[in-house]
Amino acid sequence: MAIKARHKRFILIAIGLALLGLAATLVLNAFQSNMVFFYTPTQVDKGEVPHGTGFRIGGLVVKDSLKRQDDGLTVHFSITDTAKTVPVVYKGVLPDLFKEGKGVVAQGKVGADGIFVASEVLAKHDENYMPPEAAEALKRAQEQGKTVVMSK
Repeated sequence: MAIKARHKRFILIAIGLALLGLAATLVLNAFQSNMVFFYTPTQVDKGEVPHGTGFRIGGLVVKDSLKRQDDGLTVHFSITDTAKTVPVVYKGVLPDLFKEGKGVVAQGKVGADGIFVASEVLAKHDENYMPPEAAEALKRAQEQGKTVVMSK
């Protein structure tokens, strides 16, 4: 029994749609596994962050919190949103624009001891830029009557 041309087209279209669906699923899965969410120090303090997966934390580097270890690469500092503060440890070269009192975003995980272990540190690139979530957190803290001290 021969397959009609109409049935062949239908089979080819069905196979094409199945392959397209598979490709879309693979692409969306790759995006989801590479997605990194942003949290404030207050959210980290409240335990609203994912456990076992990386995320970004942003805020201001607390003045006089930067401490370098003898190996020259490991640094300890704290990030605040003016309401809560989270200690951070990072092993690597800090960006040139990294300064106390300035905006920063760090990517990594919270350790069992509550210290954020950063795998990457990003400093804001000019005076006008701050991640929208960090700017909103600072704005909320200011509205609640807390003073924010930022250096230029």
